[in-house]
Amino acid sequence: MPNAPSDPATPVRPTRVRYGVLAFAASLSMITYLDRVCISSGQSNLIHDLGLQSEADLKWVFALFTLAYSLFEVPTGWLGDVIGPRKVLIRIVLWWSFFTALTGAIGMRVGGIMLGGLTTLAIVRFLFGMGEAGAYPNITRAVHNWFPFHERGLAQGTVWMSARLMGGLTPLIWALLVEGLRWPGSPSSEAIGGWIEWRATFWLFGILGVVWCILFAFWFRDRPEQKSTVNAAELALIRSSAAESEAGHARVPWLKLISSANLWALCIMYFCQAYGWYFYITYLPRFLEEQYDVSRTSLLGAIYKGGPLWMGAIGCLVGGFITDWLVRKVGRRLGRKSIGALGHGACMVCFLLCPFMPTALTFFLAISFAGFSADLTMGSSWATCQDIGRRYAAIVAGFMNMVGNFGGFVAILISGFVLDYGKAIHAQKLGTTSDLLVGTGLKDGLMIGYQINFLVFAAVYVIGVLCWLRIDASKPAADD
Repeated sequence: MPNAPSDPATPVRPTRVRYGVLAFAASLSMITYLDRVCISSGQSNLIHDLGLQSEADLKWVFALFTLAYSLFEVPTGWLGDVIGPRKVLIRIVLWWSFFTALTGAIGMRVGGIMLGGLTTLAIVRFLFGMGEAGAYPNITRAVHNWFPFHERGLAQGTVWMSARLMGGLTPLIWALLVEGLRWPGSPSSEAIGGWIEWRATFWLFGILGVVWCILFAFWFRDRPEQKSTVNAAELALIRSSAAESEAGHARVPWLKLISSANLWALCIMYFCQAYGWYFYITYLPRFLEEQYDVSRTSLLGAIYKGGPLWMGAIGCLVGGFITDWLVRKVGRRLGRKSIGALGHGACMVCFLLCPFMPTALTFFLAISFAGFSADLTMGSSWATCQDIGRRYAAIVAGFMNMVGNFGGFVAILISGFVLDYGKAIHAQKLGTTSDLLVGTGLKDGLMIGYQINFLVFAAVYVIGVLCWLRIDASKPAADD
């Protein structure tokens, strides 16, 4: 650690090493979303290659990833508190990168033999989710170690902005690499891209994670005291909330944590947050292709598919800035919950509008503002994990993300079964069975299910508002 100047009257400007930490956290957040969202962009290819009827057949593929991601959040968050985020994040990224690459091999034919089918794909995505679990709790641990509390909301907002931005970019990247992109109305011969086969994109994205690990292992350290380029002024700034800066340890007060009503309100709120959000990275691309005839090679279509995540990126950054500003003005309690309740309430209104949108453009606007509104709450949500978790910040974040992603698991399955229900209703009306629906009949049956799902999403966000009104970011989940 560099020594402070001998003249105490000379002001020393803090170094900005913590922003390098934020850059690594944001870049990891982007890779995380690239790898989890790309399968939704490729679902039409999977449906074709695996001989499936519709996106409803992929519900277990989507759901098992989310279930594994949920189940392993707390264990890997606990590891980050005990041994530090550096080792845990390296393990996490290497694991999930391997299974990202393996996803691209499912359904390949080698010598006339198919390498796995729908069941194999579901198992691989479960293992992928197991590996990716804990990424955000450990990012939260790193932010907690490196940032003072009054900068954490914006830091977390930046991390989630990066995630949503890459999630929004992924359909565009996929279309450019695999399908080729063209302007609306232009002939297919003028498409740009389409350079690689769809399976190779999974292999390419897996390699990207390995490269990140190498750079991260070389540069990052768990705590600012371990980094020689951090000066005394920056360390003092980071440690301005000294009572909250101690590292987690093995003697965790589990009973106090799991009996905290404040923590459970936070977790249930995040269940509601994830319930509607998972639609964006699972069924949405196929929904736009089948229900609004959005072309897989259309540049405008790729933008539509990423709409909620594009706008969510803006919401994350704006929400992070606003919650930090509100904390300085009115304190943590109101500063965190006010932006949360507002965001979930506005999202509820947007989902109520979705079933009535007549065109792809109007639906894009409604669903995009739903993404923006819900993600206004992300900086506040994850900053609250640090506020109430303190030295157990990664564990609290793991709990919240575990329950939240369990909400995603429930949403994916219920949404898929509701789509099947919609097909059954329409098939009965036509005097046939749902498995025989094709063309317009299949499209109309699925639309019935989608309309029901949008109304369910809206109802769930009402519960999210009620949870935000209960959350108190000034009240620790467990005493230090």
